[in-house]
Amino acid sequence: MEKKRSVIFSVLVLFSIIGANDVYAHSMFNSAEKFDSGYRVQVATAPEFPQINEPSQFMIRVTEGFDYEEVDRFTMGIKIFYNEKQVDAIPPKSIEGSHWDFDYVWRNSGNHIVELYLYDMPNNPEVITYKFNMGTQSPFGYIFFAAITVGALSLTGVVLYIYVPKIFRKSKP
Repeated sequence: MEKKRSVIFSVLVLFSIIGANDVYAHSMFNSAEKFDSGYRVQVATAPEFPQINEPSQFMIRVTEGFDYEEVDRFTMGIKIFYNEKQVDAIPPKSIEGSHWDFDYVWRNSGNHIVELYLYDMPNNPEVITYKFNMGTQSPFGYIFFAAITVGALSLTGVVLYIYVPKIFRKSKP
């Protein structure tokens, strides 16, 4: 029996190591990407659900082509809308590299429309507009996380209730 467990464990470890090369982190809940005019723009926030009136990280990445090669530099401006009214704007800024991370404070709870304007890209003199839905933490967010936690704990309790007695019965002579 011990030999079987060792073999199964070794096989699982071996396949885990082999499969690790193709493992990617999950995309965040509050993230999105769009491809337009030869450029892909990705946006995300950290934490995934920003809290109202607390600093959060706004992250933007710009890549080019279908090979997703990172650009050397880009110029971008941002407008943020809430209930179809503009609530904030960030004037165009030149960024060296393909990543732009900055602190941002969300003032309203719920869904926001974020418009990103990509300027002066090579081979494309037009301004490229990208629109994204970004959400902030609302009171329902706490209910969602609580429901997931209660569900996971309930499942753990049921599994333990079913399988622990069987394990103890097998171990008795």
